[in-house]
Order: sequence, then structure tokens, then C-alpha cells
Amino acid sequence: MDVERIFKEYREWKHSLALLEFELGRFQGIPYEDVIESLCFSKPQGERVQTSGTSDKTGMTAMIYRQVKERLDDEWFDFLLGRYKQIKEEMDFLEYAIRQLSGRLPEIMWDMIIEQASWQELMIKYNVSHAMVGKYRKKAVEELKRIYELRGQQTDSYLLS
Repeated sequence: MDVERIFKEYREWKHSLALLEFELGRFQGIPYEDVIESLCFSKPQGERVQTSGTSDKTGMTAMIYRQVKERLDDEWFDFLLGRYKQIKEEMDFLEYAIRQLSGRLPEIMWDMIIEQASWQELMIKYNVSHAMVGKYRKKAVEELKRIYELRGQQTDSYLLS
């Protein structure tokens, strides 16, 4: 597991999660114009012979439109919700893993990763040198790698059982 990459992605996860929360909270589905456009530009499947009057055709079009819109809305909502759950799970696990670190590492890494504190701010807050912040970070990365490996082993055990 590349813990360094996870540190960098955390900020992006926070932004993505906030955007997804906003979209899910205001979910209105696919715009009507997009559905109409997709119906207008889709090509018919096979030959068609008209056997009914205009009113049947209008009613059938309305039913198809409603079905397509509902299906697209369901798919889009499911995608947004699935993505939200995926990002939230990764964020929650990283936060949990940081709290499981030894000694002073949980508070230092929480400030560094979750609160996005600069090294200068950490040096002042914890009254340590730049080199010591680096040592804390290196030790935390090693411990977090072990925690993520354990998570992976548990997942593998479940999938293989």
C-alpha cells in the first residue's frame, strides 16, 4: 500500500466528498433535455411498421420517455451514492488508522494529514525540529503500511473463504 499517495489523495477526497454530498442533497436526476436528446438521436432497432394512430404513438413515446428518464436517474443516483460510499470508506479508514498509531504519532499525523498543518506549524506546536517531524512522519508511514497490509490480508481472507 502506498501510504504516501493516500496522504496526498486525502485532500482530494475531502473535496470530492463535499461535492458528492451537495449533488446527492440536491439530486433532481438527468435533465429532461438530455433525455429528449438521447431519444431523438437514438436509432431504431430493426424494421418498424406503423399499425396504430397518432394518439397511440404519442402515448407510447411518453411511456418510453418516462422509463428512460427513471432508468437514467436511478443509474446516476446509484453511481453518485456508490462513489460517495467508496470515498467515505477510504477517509474513515485513514482516520481510524491514524488514531491507531503509537505514542505521539496519532496527534502529529492527525494535524499533518487531516488538518493539513505545515511542517513549520507542527514544529511550533509540538516544539520539535524539522528533522524530528520527518522522523515522526517516517515512523507513521511504516506503521500505517502495516495497518493497511493487515486490512488487505483480512479482505483477502474473506474473499478466499
